[in-house]
Amino acid sequence: MSFMDRLLVVTLEQAVAAPIASCKLADAGARVIKLERAGGDFARGYDDAVHGHSSYFVWINRGKESCRVDLRQGEDRALVLEMLAQADVFIQNMAPGRAEKLGLGAKALMARNPRLVTCEIRGFAEGTPDADRKAYDLLIQAETGLSGVTGTPESGPSRVGISICDITTGLVAHAAILEALLEREESGRGAQLQVSLFDTMADLMNVPYLLHRYGGQEVPRAGLAHPSIAPYGAFDCADGAVIISVQNEDEWRLLCREVLQQPELVADPRFASNVARVANRAALDAIIAESFATRASAALIEDLEAHRIANGRVSSLADLTRHRSASFQTVATPDGAAEVLAAPVLWNGRRRPLRAMPALGAQDCAIRREFIVPHPEPSSQG
Repeated sequence: MSFMDRLLVVTLEQAVAAPIASCKLADAGARVIKLERAGGDFARGYDDAVHGHSSYFVWINRGKESCRVDLRQGEDRALVLEMLAQADVFIQNMAPGRAEKLGLGAKALMARNPRLVTCEIRGFAEGTPDADRKAYDLLIQAETGLSGVTGTPESGPSRVGISICDITTGLVAHAAILEALLEREESGRGAQLQVSLFDTMADLMNVPYLLHRYGGQEVPRAGLAHPSIAPYGAFDCADGAVIISVQNEDEWRLLCREVLQQPELVADPRFASNVARVANRAALDAIIAESFATRASAALIEDLEAHRIANGRVSSLADLTRHRSASFQTVATPDGAAEVLAAPVLWNGRRRPLRAMPALGAQDCAIRREFIVPHPEPSSQG
């Protein structure tokens, strides 16, 4: 049995961020017990696209066990405390302060189980003026300025097309939990972790922040273009759009000489460096657009590949399902198998199989039998 196979993870989680973190632990082999309300994680009802189940829930709740609890009831709180006395990791994203009111705060739990790693996921960090605010993905995209650098100049601020704040925060939490478990191997003690959506996305906004703080620059909404590298963006061909990316001067020279067939551009002072090319992006993009406009995308891509110029097609979701590099795996649901895009990590050249998504309360009875709440011995009668 591996290190991960020996781990017991208990979660009180909803939606996306916390389930992402526990999903990654489950994929690695950990036992994950997902504690749910009578009605279940509300993400179960986001849609019914996959055999009647939510696409979100099928994706990030595979490999878990589901046990329903009512934390307003003392018996169920005692059951959860017994689980946590034996657990290695506790992940929760309840409303701020809710865990403490239920006797499930990190300090109380670690006093009982010093090896426990607790991870709280919340909207804003404890101690900040917004600590008690509700926060969801789109709200954080807007408040961190991410929506302000997303979209096009014409469209105005835009949402990233997936729940990027939730997903990234879950991945950050997963990494922090693994760090805490490694440290526990040395110290013998767990750790109290807290990860917020706002801090996670603010960290990811450091390049726009630094450009603004020290360069006095406002990063523009650039659509399918890179705001600080040129040429790097989408250009129309005769039968579709292709994105190219030039990252260094050797690639720039190859693009001019071999793909554009305009070697004179190499000596043009407007394009002598990346900084110059960004400053003269409109002129540069017009030259590239004119060159690409009459070329078939397949022939252009073949030319770019031959000269090792990074490129990509602008794909639809249908294109993704047919992409030659896309890999798929199967997740069992209570109502049939679902094909998902594969988990990204290869272990010794192979992908680990994905375990089933649980029906609501599927392990209620088994878990309640396993974690029997100890009762005090009756006092002897003299």
